[in-house]
Amino acid sequence: MVLVYIDNSEGQIKKASYEVAGYGVALAEQMGTEAVGICVGNVANDALSTLGEYGLSKILNAQNEHLNYFDSQVHTKAVAKAVESTGAEVVVLSHNYNGKALSARLSARLKAGLVAGAVELPDTNNGFLVKKSVFSGKAFANYELKTDKKVISVNPNAFGLHKKGGTATVETFDAGISADDVKVKVLSVNKVSDTIALSDAELVVSAGRGLKGPENWGMIEELANTLGAATACSRPVSDVDWRPHHEHVGQTGITIRPNLYIAVAISGAIQHLAGVNSSKTIVVINKDAEAPFFKAADYGIVGDAFEVVPKLNEAIKAYKASA
Repeated sequence: MVLVYIDNSEGQIKKASYEVAGYGVALAEQMGTEAVGICVGNVANDALSTLGEYGLSKILNAQNEHLNYFDSQVHTKAVAKAVESTGAEVVVLSHNYNGKALSARLSARLKAGLVAGAVELPDTNNGFLVKKSVFSGKAFANYELKTDKKVISVNPNAFGLHKKGGTATVETFDAGISADDVKVKVLSVNKVSDTIALSDAELVVSAGRGLKGPENWGMIEELANTLGAATACSRPVSDVDWRPHHEHVGQTGITIRPNLYIAVAISGAIQHLAGVNSSKTIVVINKDAEAPFFKAADYGIVGDAFEVVPKLNEAIKAYKASA
């Protein structure tokens, strides 16, 4: 059996969960078994049943007052109990913030082999080979998992969304979590509203020091709003507090894999590329024709960002209005 971890926040299923649901179902079909979801947190049964559209036949719903906030230690115990209850051989989850924390703990607890950041379905005809990117995205490697239990975290946007149609049945699952298991108490949550989460974004507009100061970020936000994209930045920008640190993408920040990444006034140092070079399409806007980023770009515009970005934004608005 394949067990799929359904990541959620404040009662809402994250987009990444629909992707790993499809991944888990496809893997289960290869293995000749079934895929079941495990949701740890306060998510309504009606919402969970929609995961049946992506092929999951059943969702185990673990709810109690101690599971409302993500705690990797507590969630590890809950998922491990689901593995024991179902006899699952493989656990699949997203390679996002929560998935990274959870997959490592699960691997240790289950004594399971782990591949973090898979980009394709495993090759089950030749052992159990899982492909992932290595060397900051410069190459790929195939890892063979030989353990009885296996844990795979899937890179966001690597597999895509694959609807099959259907409705999943939802069963209450007792994860055996009590107050004694909770070591961290959440007192309050400060959340940015009306923005797209960078880790879930399919479209990202990012900018660097070439914008000269935080007062010039309005055109980046406007372009992002026009596209329905998230905003991001390079490390130097977050280091000087022009932008919040949660927007920093790169080797020491967030690694993303959007369908479209627009880099404005970013030189493209290797540390930044390491966090974005798995993007499906990269567009670079820079006045320096020798900027390293152009070597990694699918499309490039050599020009002053203060001239190019407003014109690009207006062109997109005009296209959307005529479509």
